[in-house]
Amino acid sequence: MDRYSMIVLIVAMVMAASVIRSIFGVRHRRDRDSGREALMPAQESAETQRLRDEVKQLKDRLAVIERITVEKENSLEREIERLRDR
Repeated sequence: MDRYSMIVLIVAMVMAASVIRSIFGVRHRRDRDSGREALMPAQESAETQRLRDEVKQLKDRLAVIERITVEKENSLEREIERLRDR
């Protein structure tokens, strides 16, 4: 087998792998932590969606807690100033 036949064979194998991957619905995703590519299903699982909803709820709750904390600090500061003015 000469050099050009080997190149054509390698290109054909890569193309075949891409077609098979697209048929089975797998796509590449860059893994943020390790920097390497990982194979992920094309559709999100129910577990993933449930976790996304839970994170959204926790963020909303945290925003409320932050707002309450800031309001309490401001009201406490006003009360201290009011007592100083007496």
